[in-house]
Amino acid sequence: MSENKTCFVIMGYGVRTDYRNGRILDLDKTYNNIIKPAVTDLGMICKRADEIRHSGNIDIPMYKYILSADVVIADLSTYNPNAFYELGVRHALRPYSTIAISENELVPPFDVSHTLIHQYEHLGKDIGYSEVVRFKEELKKIIEEILENPETDSPVYTFLKDLKFPQWENSEQTFNSIKADKTILSRIIEEANRALEKDNFLEAQTLFKYALSIDKSSSYIIQRLALSTYKSKHPNHKDALLEALRILEPLNLDETNDTETLGLAGAINKRLWEETKDKVYLNRAILFYEKGFLIQKDYYNGINLSYMLNERGSESSGYEAIADYVIANRVRKQVVKICEQLLEEDVELRNDKYWILSTMEEALFGLGEIEKYNMMKKRAKGVAKENWERETTENQINKLKTLLANSPMDVKEYF
Repeated sequence: MSENKTCFVIMGYGVRTDYRNGRILDLDKTYNNIIKPAVTDLGMICKRADEIRHSGNIDIPMYKYILSADVVIADLSTYNPNAFYELGVRHALRPYSTIAISENELVPPFDVSHTLIHQYEHLGKDIGYSEVVRFKEELKKIIEEILENPETDSPVYTFLKDLKFPQWENSEQTFNSIKADKTILSRIIEEANRALEKDNFLEAQTLFKYALSIDKSSSYIIQRLALSTYKSKHPNHKDALLEALRILEPLNLDETNDTETLGLAGAINKRLWEETKDKVYLNRAILFYEKGFLIQKDYYNGINLSYMLNERGSESSGYEAIADYVIANRVRKQVVKICEQLLEEDVELRNDKYWILSTMEEALFGLGEIEKYNMMKKRAKGVAKENWERETTENQINKLKTLLANSPMDVKEYF
């Protein structure tokens, strides 16, 4: 296949939440492990919006690519409104060579029901190896077929049969003029995430600020900037936390259903409570963790919600204290079920295996199931890769031990 053939990929980047079902997907896994390798294996040039070299408005080169690319792949996973809109633009501009894909739990809106959507399976935030191999090969065959035998796949040109699609005179320079340099958004984000992984929080903060200046509406970049800011503890822990909250403000914390945002807001308010002992932050942490847990039923928001309820219960008295302790244990029981279900699946393929085990460890401790707790502790310690992972878990459990010792009464009689 000619190396001059080009493919533009319509999709979000980073970790995204499907607001309709609360599922969290890492779209970079799809792009880097399936889509880009499939396209480049065919000798084609492959680009996504965050790989565009540009100055000024990122939308200008993006629309040029949507028009001029030989193939456009649109990943509609997480019910991304931008992806649906850009797919519509492509359908209006080109009659053929457009491929729609999504993870298999997407329920497309009615207006897209006549578009063939090729599906693949996500495993949590990740994708299993066998699914990567399977769908990559399927995608390659689809691309080869539509290039060898182009047929109208746009509903616009299907129904308006006499419509002539536009031509752009400078289309050749679009892909061929792209060069790798540090103005490409994906490279900035990659360097920022690498700095974050190495605990170089100030460097990560600087790079995410630069990334945000390029894509000002990206919730993913805002989330990562807030994370690196509060972890930097610069100029001090409290000010860093307050600055992180300010960064999150454009995501409408009181209205959002994005569980990543809710979990992050919960974590920041939790630490502000620990720093200030201001109950406003305690109640806000509970609010965000609770909403995230109700939407997603995930172990992260659940275990933190139960812990913060114990924090508030220890600060209260009478029936309010009892209520918080009782609800905390009820949430823990749900967390245990969530973790058990995940452990019954192919957990070895998940990159969060340790956190599933350590969360269940903490939940069992909180429920007073000491024998099961000790077994789970041993199992979690066996898969921990870094010392800080165990330190984080054990510090949390030690704090929980103190909170449970101050329980207003034996809450077991309420179950």
